[in-house]
Amino acid sequence: MSFVFYPIAALAVAGGLAAVLLKNTVHCALALTVAFAGLALLFLQLDAQFAGFAQILVYIGAVAILVVFAILLTRGSETPRDGVYSRHWTSGLAIAAGVFAVLGLAVLQSAQVLPHETGTIKATVMQIGNALVARYVLALEIVAALLTTATIGAVIVATHEKDGAE
Repeated sequence: MSFVFYPIAALAVAGGLAAVLLKNTVHCALALTVAFAGLALLFLQLDAQFAGFAQILVYIGAVAILVVFAILLTRGSETPRDGVYSRHWTSGLAIAAGVFAVLGLAVLQSAQVLPHETGTIKATVMQIGNALVARYVLALEIVAALLTTATIGAVIVATHEKDGAE
């Protein structure tokens, strides 16, 4: 691993932790953007240009900005006065530990099954783009429709919440 990996990984982890631990919702969304940027830099360091630039365009350029605007437009940035802690945090912690254990076990078992080949698949951005508009065009259109529907639903929910608050 190169020495550049460690600061980039620290940036991604720090952004993720800040997104979870900060109390102000706007600050959490901006920290999530930092975590997305760290992940994009990790993809670019691994010579996965398509994944890195897709991370920048889709997650930083669209999702994170949409989250920030949604928070600001719905006035959801205020921290509740009574707190956001649940009485059942122990059961949530147990579920999270169980999911972590299952995922860890799956990763450890998959390392034994996968072949240990050193060859890498070289796919250019042009080949990936051609595959998206030729072979996977239906999946691309379904994802576009799903994201459009989710955005319209978020706007409807936000307008109903504003109407009810006034």
